[in-house]
Amino acid sequence: MKGSLACMIVAVERFIENHPNHTGSIGFLITSDEEGPFINGTTRVVDTLMARDEIIDMCIVGEPSSTHSVGDVVKNGRRGSITGDLTVKGTQGHVAYPHLANNPVHQALPALAELAATKWDDGNEYFPPTSFQIPNLHSGTGASNVIPGEFNVQFNFRFSTELTDETIKSRVHSTLDLHGLDYDLKWTLSGHPFLTDKGNLLDAVVSAVEEVNHHKPELLTTGGTSDGRFIARMGAQVVELGPVNATIHKVNECVNVADLEKLTDMYEHTLINLFAKS
Repeated sequence: MKGSLACMIVAVERFIENHPNHTGSIGFLITSDEEGPFINGTTRVVDTLMARDEIIDMCIVGEPSSTHSVGDVVKNGRRGSITGDLTVKGTQGHVAYPHLANNPVHQALPALAELAATKWDDGNEYFPPTSFQIPNLHSGTGASNVIPGEFNVQFNFRFSTELTDETIKSRVHSTLDLHGLDYDLKWTLSGHPFLTDKGNLLDAVVSAVEEVNHHKPELLTTGGTSDGRFIARMGAQVVELGPVNATIHKVNECVNVADLEKLTDMYEHTLINLFAKS
């Protein structure tokens, strides 16, 4: 991400030097809190701008979107993300006296199996099918002779534009209710799906990548999510173009210097395509 930012700054410097009378308005939005609770980062800035009626028309996010070589992939959208924190309630007891207890793990497993096997949608031209995954499970006291009183399950949906968060919530609650579970369920919506399937920005970025790499990038919406989800709330065109993500979040995360030079050229060509060509 820092590499993308450096490339953007250099690209804008070059562009303004060569095109001082350009027709655009260019700004940088540099925040933290993208992968945290997303309270005081880009989402707060977007809320403030919208309250002022200051609308961003187009946004390039420097998310590391490339797969094998810089610019081979441009992300023109992202899936939505919603997490459920489920607590299934039972009755704690001794494993030797199961008739005096109610094991919430046993109660919940059929419902979880059904949710995991559910086909939520077929995706569409731009998005893969919605996925359901369980990243965390916890239950029990640690003792081998105690039936737990609660079973905590965390699951996440990465969903396409074929579904809404409300539809997902409704279908999950219906499944849990059908199995007669006594439960609490807390939902956290990280972001709605967004898509830029056409527009000046997408055309300019695709052309810029082709001018530098001599072949067009692939347009994808796969992967995690980004702060683009907040910018998209403004009705803006949002495109992600950045370094290769092969080492993302790994020890010795790195980017090739040559890739940064190419990426700078891509950003500069994008600005030329948008603001310096008649």
